[in-house]
Amino acid sequence: MTKLLLLLLSGAKLSKLLLSGGTMLLSVVLYAWVYGWRYAVGFVALMFVHEMGHFIAARQKGLDVGLPTFIPFLGAWVELKHMPHDAQTEAYVGLGGPLLGTVGATVCYLLARSWNLDWLLAVSYAGFFLNLFNLIPLSPFDGGRITAVLSPRIWFAGVPVLVGLFLYRPSPMLLLIALMAGPQLVKAWKYRADSEEALTYYAVPTRVKWEYAAYYIGLAAFLAVMTHDVHEMLGAARPLGGGA
Repeated sequence: MTKLLLLLLSGAKLSKLLLSGGTMLLSVVLYAWVYGWRYAVGFVALMFVHEMGHFIAARQKGLDVGLPTFIPFLGAWVELKHMPHDAQTEAYVGLGGPLLGTVGATVCYLLARSWNLDWLLAVSYAGFFLNLFNLIPLSPFDGGRITAVLSPRIWFAGVPVLVGLFLYRPSPMLLLIALMAGPQLVKAWKYRADSEEALTYYAVPTRVKWEYAAYYIGLAAFLAVMTHDVHEMLGAARPLGGGA
């Protein structure tokens, strides 16, 4: 009986690994069809690095978390089977993705500059941009999870950013995100500093709030500068696919 149970558990773990690896491979194939295989591999690898940032951070906080699952042209996510027990833990897990994702994009950038590879420079740009995009201070973005440690009401600051992005480049994905953000904004509107939730889940020391505010602003500033600069470099570079 024990052997059968262990076999079933190992089979469940294998199926989760196959799901993660299969959706990752599918994403590479579909992205390669549009952008070429080198860019596709690099781009999906950076998404994987981003999600592993969340995975590692969640594990460090003792949360049960699944391997990354990919949806081509929409992104990827890791499933938190145990939700954070306070806003500080949620901010820590939320920060893990953009932080490690930024490291991955920076490595790609440095290699691209050293080896003069325009396609890898394009991959680094995608990494910088996507991690910056994820820092929009609105739930369900990572930025919303990080800034909630200050107050859920800060999510309203992300609304004009999302609207501006949609006006600049309309996208069904942005509409989907807006639908997901709606209930969170209602929650933020009803938030009260003397509520039970504020006194428990959001009861974070002022020092910790300042720390996460500094992490968020510093990371967002770095990503904004790199996104702009690499975009300018690509504008003056050869078409995608060039390089040695």
